[in-house]
Amino acid sequence: MTVTNRHRAQRPGILASAFALAFSLTVSQASAQSSDSTLPSIGGAGGGLISERQETDIGRQVMTSIRRSAPQITDALVQDYLNSIIYRLVPSAPLSSSDLTLAIIDSPDINAFAVPGNVVGVNGGLFLNAESEQQFASVLAHELAHLSQRHFARRLEQQETSAPLTIAGMIAGIILSAVTQSDVGIAAIAGTQALAVQNMLAYSRAHEQEADRVGMDILASSGMDPRGMPEMFEIMMRQNRLQGNRVPEYLSTHPLTQNRVSDTRNRAEQYPRRDVADAQEYHLVRSRLQVRYAKSADIAVETFKDYLNRSDTEKPDAIRYGLAVALLRNGNQSEAISELERLLDGTPGRITYQVTLAEALIEQDKLNEARSLLSEALSRNPGNYPITDMLAHLETAAGNGERAAEYLHRLTRELPKKEHLWLRLAEAEGLARNIVGVHRARAEYDILMGDLEAAQRQLRQAQERLPAGAPLRQIVTERLSQVSERLNQRRS
Repeated sequence: MTVTNRHRAQRPGILASAFALAFSLTVSQASAQSSDSTLPSIGGAGGGLISERQETDIGRQVMTSIRRSAPQITDALVQDYLNSIIYRLVPSAPLSSSDLTLAIIDSPDINAFAVPGNVVGVNGGLFLNAESEQQFASVLAHELAHLSQRHFARRLEQQETSAPLTIAGMIAGIILSAVTQSDVGIAAIAGTQALAVQNMLAYSRAHEQEADRVGMDILASSGMDPRGMPEMFEIMMRQNRLQGNRVPEYLSTHPLTQNRVSDTRNRAEQYPRRDVADAQEYHLVRSRLQVRYAKSADIAVETFKDYLNRSDTEKPDAIRYGLAVALLRNGNQSEAISELERLLDGTPGRITYQVTLAEALIEQDKLNEARSLLSEALSRNPGNYPITDMLAHLETAAGNGERAAEYLHRLTRELPKKEHLWLRLAEAEGLARNIVGVHRARAEYDILMGDLEAAQRQLRQAQERLPAGAPLRQIVTERLSQVSERLNQRRS
């Protein structure tokens, strides 16, 4: 099931490309096809030249660049699904820390990446092209394997003389690409290690094979089907053939050959065969994104109606949900509500249906009905991200800034690295005329965006509005001290 894609960004994936280029400069050898016979044993990876603390700093720099310029999907339903599937895999991944930072790049191209410092990102297009949850999860497992084996640090240990220059060039290149929205950052990275230019978009064969093997172990241990990996590779190979000279972005950083596909297929067959059913939520989110990347909402409506009319239609509920989302995006709220109510009759209590129904009701200005639906859903699912997020949207739309701020405070406590939530919190605090709250929320947003000077100004303004000795003033003063210390470290 595929809806015609359309790019929503002028330069889709440039940030991911900049990262991948920088990362691969440090993990490539003189030949992408050479084998690596000196890799440390599994579990004893890296750390001699680059510490985990340094990797964390690199990850923070990359996320700052992504936030500044790469268009992201902030849809709570999509983000919540990605969070749930990756944390299903994490307990089986030999990571030193399970604290991950996730990013969803708003591009219909196939791509995924893992950055030192436990940053994992995917393009929205990965959902479009992975036909099953097992296939989608296989890409995430592969990226977690790269992180768990610390391939970045291991390559630096083998290239001691170029390590400092490579790290500096990598960070500078990523930031330049993000800020300028051009290829100047890529040029800067290339200049730091000119000898590696011919291989700058390729992992070493050994690291890819290792990530395949560890990734399949992660899948199997998580109760998922390792056969999803060779299936996904075959989809990518087909995409490669269809696109001719334009290599899919993912394959430019993860070289794929028919031998590698065959190797993963043979390895997957060594695992016990079991029937692993996809979670329905994967196909609902996939339908939601198919609407997002359709050429237009009315084309999406017609496409999903056509799917429903076919006698061999698989996953009819996911298709009907896609139709409901398409109708909603096309301004047909009443029809969307009818479809969603029909779905809820079949599966009462499914959060995705409830949240989308509430969204349609809000667009019809039926705020009390939406509030009742969401409040009841939240009482059954305390702390749920998509429900709380939609309640915040509802109260903002209703002009209830104080109530919206309460919901957003809950979300920012649970998800402090989501910059868009801090920006919405600042808006809600402004609506509630809580100026100190506006300054504090804006400061947290500025910190995540890497603008420490702006954060410092916001916190000083908040401090000035609070009386001496007030507990909140002490909290603001402590945060200001932390920001000022980071700013001094950056300047030194």
